[in-house]
Amino acid sequence: MTSTTTSLPLNGAWKLHYGPQKKAAWDMIDPVIPAGFTTCAARVPGNVELDLVASGVLPTDLDHGDNIYSLLQFEKHQWWLERDFDIETLADYPAPTLCLDGVDTLASIWLNGHLVGRTDNMLIPHRLEINGLLRTGENRIVIALDCPILAAQDMPVDAGCFAMENNWESLHIRKAPHSYGWDIMPRVVSAGIWRAIAIVNMAPIRFEDVYLATLSVDPENNIARLSAQWTLNTHETFERGGTVTLEVIDPTDGRFLHRESVAALSWVGRHEVDISAVELWYPRNAGGQALYDVSLTHRDAGDQVRATWTNRFGFRVVELKKSDLIDSAGKGEFRFVVNGRDVFIKGSNWVPLDAFHSRDAERLDETLRLMTELDCNMIRCWGGNVYEPKAFFDFCDEHGILVWQDFALACALYPQTPDFHAKISREAEVIVPKLRNHPSLALWAGNNEIDQFYLFAKPGVNPNEDDLISRKVLASVCRRLDPYREYLPSSPYFSPRLWDEGVDNNAPEEHLWGPRDDFKSTFYTGSTACFASEIGYHGCPSRSSLERMMRTENLWPWQDNEDWLTHAVRPQPGSTKYNYRIPLMATQLQNLYGEVPEDLDRYVMGSQISQAEALKFFVEMFRIQKGRTSGLLWWNIRDGWPQISDAVVDYYGARKLAFHVLKELHSPVHIMLGEAESGQHPLIAVNDDHKAVHLSGQVTVASNPKIKFDAELAGNGRLHLGELPETPEFTIYEFEWIAGARHGRSHYLAGPRPYPISDLITYYQERFQREWVAVG
Repeated sequence: MTSTTTSLPLNGAWKLHYGPQKKAAWDMIDPVIPAGFTTCAARVPGNVELDLVASGVLPTDLDHGDNIYSLLQFEKHQWWLERDFDIETLADYPAPTLCLDGVDTLASIWLNGHLVGRTDNMLIPHRLEINGLLRTGENRIVIALDCPILAAQDMPVDAGCFAMENNWESLHIRKAPHSYGWDIMPRVVSAGIWRAIAIVNMAPIRFEDVYLATLSVDPENNIARLSAQWTLNTHETFERGGTVTLEVIDPTDGRFLHRESVAALSWVGRHEVDISAVELWYPRNAGGQALYDVSLTHRDAGDQVRATWTNRFGFRVVELKKSDLIDSAGKGEFRFVVNGRDVFIKGSNWVPLDAFHSRDAERLDETLRLMTELDCNMIRCWGGNVYEPKAFFDFCDEHGILVWQDFALACALYPQTPDFHAKISREAEVIVPKLRNHPSLALWAGNNEIDQFYLFAKPGVNPNEDDLISRKVLASVCRRLDPYREYLPSSPYFSPRLWDEGVDNNAPEEHLWGPRDDFKSTFYTGSTACFASEIGYHGCPSRSSLERMMRTENLWPWQDNEDWLTHAVRPQPGSTKYNYRIPLMATQLQNLYGEVPEDLDRYVMGSQISQAEALKFFVEMFRIQKGRTSGLLWWNIRDGWPQISDAVVDYYGARKLAFHVLKELHSPVHIMLGEAESGQHPLIAVNDDHKAVHLSGQVTVASNPKIKFDAELAGNGRLHLGELPETPEFTIYEFEWIAGARHGRSHYLAGPRPYPISDLITYYQERFQREWVAVG
């Protein structure tokens, strides 16, 4: 945190003026609201569409039926926000700064009639100096938001660029990529002040650009080497003769682990020190999550405190051990090592919390708790989203959840021009320092799937040579500003060697989507990937959720159904790119059960069982190969819009069956059957905890014991417990075990398909009778 004094929040009631854009405010010197614009009340933080809902212009239930398409008529509008505020004592603001934590997107800002700045990036905070512009008494701030669609039309799209059919306008504009429509999000090309806004008086001397890094750890002797680097920002010439004091304090008991003062010989300083008797930070189940208060204090030559800075910090070293490819012998790696310990990753993908990002804050805590409920040890922040706030990373720090952070570039070939490179560089230069002091942050990834897009959007062109954004621009920023954290150019990443030798089924890290018609198809079972950073399967939401998002007359059947397509998600009428998703779900049911249920309740339950079994198979496919494989991040933990999707928790918070099954699958100790080889299913136990455990239990069929086991299972170990014969008929093997103080349970569906849907509905209803509500 940076030392500050007075702060005046400008959240709350504003006034909104809007109408079709005729002239860009970007070209205006004075804040002249166009004549004829409509006026209504507005809230900040907010989105303009929500203000139109509140004023009665738009339907109150934008998530219902096809109401979301009512927003399309406003896409080429301009939006003017204004409010008055009072300053009682001007002396309280000798060095005022206007702080906009999030403004969407092309903003021109005036204070008391003076143009104070323009912003062109929704994804980063903006700081504008307003010295001499405030006045005692009433002040007025005006913010004009230009239309990003019209702005994009004036920006050339080169032949080397590519975008999905709804997303061409997004290429030059730094908005959340999903805003233009995605297979998981509606098209909402929004505008607004979507995060907090305030006038802050900056302290005359303050710490900035503080970088904490763990250079090395000695787990056996509880020693970590800390590097602290800082800049003292002052409005005056820096005066030598003072000191900077570095303190490391255990917040649980106030104990000092370290306290040392060094001479402040320059406005920039760096100090390295060994911290003894320190508890290291680990992801959950690999160790504890010790966090310490690290503080800096600057005193002048007269021993007066001039600036302070404090941050919660955990000592750890995270390494990503990766090979260029899977070689001809099937060897390769993509594994995370924390403080020398291999960590098997079991986690999910984090997508937008809401189509209207001003509502993110009210959905954040509930969604974060889902990760701990599922015992996730990693979350991947997908590159089609915004960057999450400090509260997100604080939670991950405290709960031992590693964060894989994509930069906000996804599924497109962006302009490779000096101007766009500069935009991305500026964005990264803000985001990297903002997040880099969080121990949970494990990895920067340059983008989502752009290497993969080169295969079909620019065939024959090597991304290692052509994509300067990921290979040079972002790599350079991460090297300069966060040199002790791993950087992956793309996900999945096609290294030069992999590209030269062929990417087909040779990448150590993959997004395993494929045809998705059968979760046990050779597309999955034949994968040689060590790590899957995306893998998922459809699961229909509960009846009650479908009733909230669809019109009664369109609830059933699913065929040729406009509401089902809209919530598939179809970004706008006439777009057909994602219409395949609804019949695909029916195909999944046909392949599993030999039928597609003809009534809604049976369809919902059958689909949720299909999804649960698919995710179970995926997780166990990777866990059973522990050693060769190192983890997976399934798609995805929660929807950001009411839809029919791969999420295990829908937009309304209803948990699908897969959520409850994943709670079992993510247990540190797990027992599972592998696919039959030579007529036998191997029974495998794995332990992802770092401590050994005594394991005992049995496998039963219809309560009749088939195998009993009693064994010692090593920490981070894998053990072959026995075999079960392949069966010619449908059979449910059930497993129960005790591992230390933990009780575990799971099952395996054996025998040839199709499986009897009625039997499976009954089985799952009995197993999860309290938790699973598919039709309520």
